[in-house]
Amino acid sequence: MSTLLVVLLIVAVIATVVALVRGIIAFLKTSEEDLKGDGPSPSSEKQNRMMMMRILFQALAVIVVVLLLLVSRG
Repeated sequence: MSTLLVVLLIVAVIATVVALVRGIIAFLKTSEEDLKGDGPSPSSEKQNRMMMMRILFQALAVIVVVLLLLVSRG
């Protein structure tokens, strides 16, 4: 059981890093016109989507760590 949780934790951490890097890349591609324009631009929508994915993967990683601690206690 704990081996499965460790694998899930590694996958969640990798997914978090990938989402973070993709969000940073989307942020760097934001042009000055996007910043001065009206309404949300496609790049800002991608930034928001990547931020939400990063938060989701971080939450998953925290839940897996808690489960690992509970399993190792028993």
